[in-house]
Amino acid sequence: MLTLGSTLSNQVDANWQTYIMIAAYFIILLVIGFYGYKQATGNLSEFMLGGRNIGPYITALSAGASDMSGWMIMGLPGSVYSTGLSAIWITIGLTLGAYINYFVVASRLRVYTEIAGDAITLPDFFKNRLNDNQNVIKIISGLIIVVFFTLYTHSGFVSGGKLFESAFGLNYHFGLILVALIVILYTFFGGYLAVSITDFFQGVIMLIAMVMVPIVALLKLNGWDTFHEVAQMKPTNLDLFRGTTVIGIISLFSWGLGYFGQPHIIVRFMSIKSHKLLPKARRLGISWMAIGLLGAVGVGLTGIAFISEKHIKLEDPETLFIVMSQVLFHPLVGGFLLAAILAAIMSTISSQLLVTSSSLTEDFYKLVRGEDKAAAHQKEFVMVGRLSVLVVAIVAIAIAWHPNDTILNLVGNAWAGFGAAFSPLVLFSLYWKDLTRAGAVSGMIAGSLVVIIWIAWIKPLASVNELFGMYEIIPGFIISVMVTYFVSKLTKKPGTFVENDLNKVKQIVRE
Repeated sequence: MLTLGSTLSNQVDANWQTYIMIAAYFIILLVIGFYGYKQATGNLSEFMLGGRNIGPYITALSAGASDMSGWMIMGLPGSVYSTGLSAIWITIGLTLGAYINYFVVASRLRVYTEIAGDAITLPDFFKNRLNDNQNVIKIISGLIIVVFFTLYTHSGFVSGGKLFESAFGLNYHFGLILVALIVILYTFFGGYLAVSITDFFQGVIMLIAMVMVPIVALLKLNGWDTFHEVAQMKPTNLDLFRGTTVIGIISLFSWGLGYFGQPHIIVRFMSIKSHKLLPKARRLGISWMAIGLLGAVGVGLTGIAFISEKHIKLEDPETLFIVMSQVLFHPLVGGFLLAAILAAIMSTISSQLLVTSSSLTEDFYKLVRGEDKAAAHQKEFVMVGRLSVLVVAIVAIAIAWHPNDTILNLVGNAWAGFGAAFSPLVLFSLYWKDLTRAGAVSGMIAGSLVVIIWIAWIKPLASVNELFGMYEIIPGFIISVMVTYFVSKLTKKPGTFVENDLNKVKQIVRE
């Protein structure tokens, strides 16, 4: 029986073409970063939001690529390989959530953030929307972004380390540092424009990879009969419902709730040239996402038969795509497919680093420096933003140095944190005139705390009662909605300017 390490490290070591492809990919990213640096004007809005001048197609694929991350290419196929077709519920929930997000959040957020003091971060929007002169909500929401995104970013670094360890037989820490170094360089210098263009480029690579691997695997195996073989190996492999529970299905489906509050995704809506271009972005973005996720499921299912036929000992299911890409293809193509994994990982890391650094700069440093001095210190703020990228990356690397969980779980925890803290607040902010500062702050804190408590103390009790194993975004989201609503009802209503702004937003969106 072959092991992953002996099979792949020997194969890749013997084929320098793979290394050439990876090196070429890194060079392209750095060139894009340099282009973004040359295009920058020294303005913080330009560095953090691309000057609100991004086209629909870059918006669509950058949103998708920053969303999917390494979990689509590594985490999801590994989950399908381990549990069978029942893991597809997460893809249905995510696709529906992303689709609804374009309709209920995208246009209104693009228009409202510009009306509300030209806010370039989510905390800044909340502050302006609620007329919070004390900056309470800005500071708390900024803290949530910094904490959860640092944890989220570290999951990407774990993916990068695993990739180089599994595919090349290299040291995990070497891979982690190499991925971090490249991402930091093009994000540090190129800012939002570089991140968006690289995300578009990476999104194209990811889509090609997710289509190629399952199709070639089917051709190498027994065509469509491969799925019959997969079902014979274990009946639950091709059953949507067996191998899981009602709570398990609801939990996977509920991932879609998180879309309304993911800062690294909805910031794409804020940066597009006009809300009128969002339908184009939606059509491309959702099509890309649906095909990519189905491809990931296909990798997982064909991988069951592939690993069995090749007698490969797969020690970590999340390395399934790596194994198949290196055994099925010529080293040059294999290098391209490894670049696709890096694309998935790096696109998300760069977006998260940028959003976190923008929060540190816009929501904290500018408060200390003085808002009234903002116009005279734009270059200073851009430099602080760049340094923030470096600081957050270093902290995330330190956390990722000794990984102790799967990629999917790491992503799931951070996703739930943002979903519970921000999704209800974003929806209330865009649609409900009676939202108050006290309600917003209370709901945001309540949602975050419920997620943390559920992960730390409730979920370990799943063996006692299945209900405790529920995905933490569900109780967090529900509690956040209830607390936000009831506290807002009991506290002083905002001024008439809120209703006027909401009406103005509705009018512009309908034009």
